[in-house]
Amino acid sequence: MKIILASQSPRRSAILDLAKIEFEVLVSNYEEKIDEDLDIPEQSKQLAYGKALEVFNNTQGDRTIISADTIVVKDNKIYGKPKSRTEAIRMLKELENDSHIIYTSLAIIIEDHGEYKEYKEISKTLVKVAHITDEEIIDYIDAEEPYDKAGAYAIQSSFSKFIKRIEGNYMSVIGLPIDKVYRILKENEII
Repeated sequence: MKIILASQSPRRSAILDLAKIEFEVLVSNYEEKIDEDLDIPEQSKQLAYGKALEVFNNTQGDRTIISADTIVVKDNKIYGKPKSRTEAIRMLKELENDSHIIYTSLAIIIEDHGEYKEYKEISKTLVKVAHITDEEIIDYIDAEEPYDKAGAYAIQSSFSKFIKRIEGNYMSVIGLPIDKVYRILKENEII
């Protein structure tokens, strides 16, 4: 059974590598649009599913498509990938010295000998960030250039020194709830 990761995220690939799961990458061309009629967790699930379905529809044979989406939320405001240095600074100033939620959705679509299955799951993790000075924020952004990261930070980077506490799944914060991936693949006898 071919396992395909529908993501160009090096972090998601690294998590699958850590779990010793053999896979290939096929980046989804799904256009990520927020559906304002859905609540934030459902938006995340829809984005993950849309990416997986786009790759599924463009492949054939027995295969498992894995996709994920991560959304950073504070006070019902979504913090996406910053488009500029100024936006990254603003995001981190708003996230520092407070708590926020990270939703990471997982979508898995399986076709095995003509049998179709799909899974949509979500992990919710609370992250508490310490006080960070303006100088520390600027130093972090200039050193790490976190423009491809929701919320303008990566918990596994040098930003980790500012994390006071997490409640939930650490791997989900990085970008892939590997425990859920493993369970689904094992249940379906893919691994």
